[in-house]
Amino acid sequence: MKLRFLYAFLALCIAFGARGVAVQSAQDVLAGAQRDYNAGQYNAAVDALTAAIAKSPDDAPLHFLLGQSYYQVRDFTRAIASLERAVQLAPKQSEYHDWLGKSYGRKAEESVLFSAMTWARKTHKEFEVAVQLDPSNFEAQRDLIRFEMNAPGMVGGGDDKALKHIADLEKIDALQGQLAHGEFFATKKKMGDADAVFAKIIESNSDRIGVYFEAADYYRDRQNGEKMGAAITAAERIDPNDRRLKFYKGILLVIDGKNPSEAESLLKSYLATAPNSSDLPPHATALEWLGKLYESEGKFSEAAEEYRKSLDLDPHDKAVEDALKRVQGK
Repeated sequence: MKLRFLYAFLALCIAFGARGVAVQSAQDVLAGAQRDYNAGQYNAAVDALTAAIAKSPDDAPLHFLLGQSYYQVRDFTRAIASLERAVQLAPKQSEYHDWLGKSYGRKAEESVLFSAMTWARKTHKEFEVAVQLDPSNFEAQRDLIRFEMNAPGMVGGGDDKALKHIADLEKIDALQGQLAHGEFFATKKKMGDADAVFAKIIESNSDRIGVYFEAADYYRDRQNGEKMGAAITAAERIDPNDRRLKFYKGILLVIDGKNPSEAESLLKSYLATAPNSSDLPPHATALEWLGKLYESEGKFSEAAEEYRKSLDLDPHDKAVEDALKRVQGK
């Protein structure tokens, strides 16, 4: 009996030890895949995570990062499958629901009318759940508000809903609420109101660099080089080495019509050094502005090439489609 007990005890120890090795291995794979993801090596992350999930099929973080990786390479069908599994395994994770909502939203963009409506309703539901689980998840808050201000009521949108959630957000974080209000006004073409909001944001003396980049995006779209420059200067005071500065400085030079060689260098450097991630200014936009730069110089074949590259990354950008048609006719 003693020997049987000893054998059983040893078997249990071996099994526990093997499980510990497996867990540690999954953690190591996740850390390595996260590094690949952060570097923009999404296919490498997919390969590593797929292999790890075969050994640890119930590891929610593995499925979540796999879904994010598929999202970044625009494989939204696989992104949805992975993120749905992550949500199933860890239903209380706000971030998981937010990313699943993002993926449903991108799937809606690619679908025909009735299918798109189904995906859109799912998008709204996931954003709502993400906010309910964690009201301090500002990315989810902004995603929910952005959906409601743009989507029709039949799929969960509506200005009244958006404004209510903006008011809720302002109670949690005044600056985030201001940004949401500014975006709301800009979306509704209330440009005077939007101008007032973003002017206050630039003067806020915030230590959050992202708010100034969001202001820079707004003034870029307004073709207001002076205000965009003020937003960039405020961001640079916080972190002069932030890689996003190359993107914004390059675009500002194009808007101001100054130093085209420096503008080209900055935009190309950004494209070469920053991954094409949803967390950073998109490569499609950098390529679009390279196209604008070349077009302004009369280099129409070079402009067409950059516009084509931009459309390869974002096929639904009507403005870039129109720009490509314009330069092809010259």
